[in-house]
Amino acid sequence: MTRLGGSGDDRASESGDGPEAVALEIADAVERLTTLWSIASQQAELRLSSHQLRALRALEVMPGTNLTVLAERLDIGLPTASRLCDRLEAAGLLERSSHPQKRREVRLGLSVQGRRVLGEVGQLRVRAIAAALVAVEPGDRAALSRGMKAFLAAQDAGDEA
Repeated sequence: MTRLGGSGDDRASESGDGPEAVALEIADAVERLTTLWSIASQQAELRLSSHQLRALRALEVMPGTNLTVLAERLDIGLPTASRLCDRLEAAGLLERSSHPQKRREVRLGLSVQGRRVLGEVGQLRVRAIAAALVAVEPGDRAALSRGMKAFLAAQDAGDEA
């Protein structure tokens, strides 16, 4: 694992279970998980780019949102978000509808096909991770689960502050 801006493997300079050492280990695991995640999503019946999947996932958790909010959520410009939505709509994964109170606002939502594709990708990703976890000892899996829960709780607490 190489730190961003670093010259090579930084593991020798970090030892123990301090935040920096653990962060390096997590960064390495995230890189590998990202590869696993990407490969699994490409095994779906309908192959989508990571940007398309992110957009669908954002619409899953924020149904009825508008283009501006989606662009902000994805950290992309409005023209890029508009083209992305055009492609998703053409593929039958996204539906646009008029806002009931704001005539000029268009709401975005997943189509039935969009929900099905997200479900398929999610299942493939879970299976890929579960297949890797088969080789992990049960006690280590439990520790990993506890550690992930603690990490997410700490991150949520930091977001609320």
